[in-house]
Amino acid sequence: MSDELRKGQTANLVLATAAFAITFWAWNLIGPLAGGYGRQLGLSPTQTSLLVAIPVLVGSLGRIPVGVLADRLGGRLMFAVVCAVSIVPVILVGWVDSYGWLLVWGFLLGVAGTSFAVGIPFVNAWYAPARRGFATGVFGAGMGGTALSAFLTPRLVESVGRIQTHLLMAVALAAMAVVMLLFSRDSPAWKPSTAPALPRMREAVKLRATWQCAFLYAVAFGGFVAFSTYLPTLLQNVYGFSQTGAGLRDAGFSIAAVAARPLGGVLSDRVGPVRVLLVSFAGTTVMALVLAFNPPAEIPAGGCFVLMAFFLGLGTGGVFALVARLVEPSRVGTVTGLVGAAGGLGGYFPPLVMGVVYTAAGTYVIGYVLLAVTALAALLYTRRAFTSALTAGGGAAGR
Repeated sequence: MSDELRKGQTANLVLATAAFAITFWAWNLIGPLAGGYGRQLGLSPTQTSLLVAIPVLVGSLGRIPVGVLADRLGGRLMFAVVCAVSIVPVILVGWVDSYGWLLVWGFLLGVAGTSFAVGIPFVNAWYAPARRGFATGVFGAGMGGTALSAFLTPRLVESVGRIQTHLLMAVALAAMAVVMLLFSRDSPAWKPSTAPALPRMREAVKLRATWQCAFLYAVAFGGFVAFSTYLPTLLQNVYGFSQTGAGLRDAGFSIAAVAARPLGGVLSDRVGPVRVLLVSFAGTTVMALVLAFNPPAEIPAGGCFVLMAFFLGLGTGGVFALVARLVEPSRVGTVTGLVGAAGGLGGYFPPLVMGVVYTAAGTYVIGYVLLAVTALAALLYTRRAFTSALTAGGGAAGR
């Protein structure tokens, strides 16, 4: 590896992780306040869950074109663009007071969630293949922006007001855009892709690895997003916590997942991503089944939520270590966009399902059972699809 690569690795990984954290905080501005919106506007559980889920939709599907643009334009420029474009919906979500306009600007707030498809190819290009599990795992810890949002957003709203809180977030995004333009740089090993976007997407879609990783990421990251955005509402409905109390516990959930993600990447470098994913999905299945019995708050319910977050975080680190082994560097941005979109969509539907289930049955038991069944299916698929890789030391299957 060249000295130029070594010198730039740490600084650019730190900057990318910081940008990811800021944009993910912006992406999750609605979730921690959803209970308050529901009471203020008289929303049903289904309407509240739609409000929480709507930014996830754009943040998911938007990763596809943003991943393509990252391959073409580079992560430095695209990070700045995503931060800058997110400023307008961040301000307007804080400004409006009607359900319809919240849905409109919440939809556009999803742009902030597309930054993931920028960061993965950006940091991958700085590291050798044997260290990419570590690099993507550390970068993925930027999803701790959701923990920052869960912990700080309700407190900021209580102390300075909702509009002022959103203005502070807009200033942070603007500052991050400038920092990325001034201080980050694309890896010398990165080369812009000049091929037309649609053929590259068609090629990525034809890769077996794209579909395999998309399914696994939809379960792992989708589960994390669904819980981190909807958990404050669930905790208020089931356990009667205040908005601030629910936000504090949601922050604990997010921190556990954030801590586990780089660990999942490091373990993937050591024992292989397949083994990491098997542990992740097995643990998630068990925790979901325990929660289906509606255990008391804090202990054991709180412990189960934290452990579930830990297992889901391991899985998110493992999936992109798998992508790095399966996909050649020039296609990583495009494949990451598709896989990231699947992960985001995996987080879009569960809050809607939970809202509908709670409206119809007054309990979340069915939702937990569905999660357990899905995680078990992912476990069985991982075991079957990557058996040869597991026996060979935990690598990846072929394309």
